[in-house]
Amino acid sequence: MTSRTLAKKLAELALSKKAYDVVLLDLRPLTSTTDFFIVCSADSDTQVRAIADAVEKGSEDIGVSVWHTEGFQASTWIILDYVDVVVHVFHRETRSYYNLERLWSDAKTTSIEDKVEQIKTAKEQAKPPKARRTAIKRSRK
Repeated sequence: MTSRTLAKKLAELALSKKAYDVVLLDLRPLTSTTDFFIVCSADSDTQVRAIADAVEKGSEDIGVSVWHTEGFQASTWIILDYVDVVVHVFHRETRSYYNLERLWSDAKTTSIEDKVEQIKTAKEQAKPPKARRTAIKRSRK
């Protein structure tokens, strides 16, 4: 499995626990320490831990073990290091304070969207406005 494929799978695992503002930073041209950072946010310490747990368990299910973890005690910033991919799960305020995207602003950044949310949004946009639907129903009677 390539590091890019692993990064996308780990990002999807984070999204499964309602992580938001999930971004993939491609660090390959900038450093040899890792290929990708995944950075995501949560609204509470409990959600930070739940996202990190889901990523760790999900990665084990696909045969990839985390090499090192950090931050489970405080649960405001948990790091899951898979050597080629490093996952950063932040509490919202902690993420804005450390601002990794600014520190690694030279990296190519890709926003990772939840596929389920994209489908819901597309369906909502396809629906006609409520007033128009009511008028259409009345004209059929």
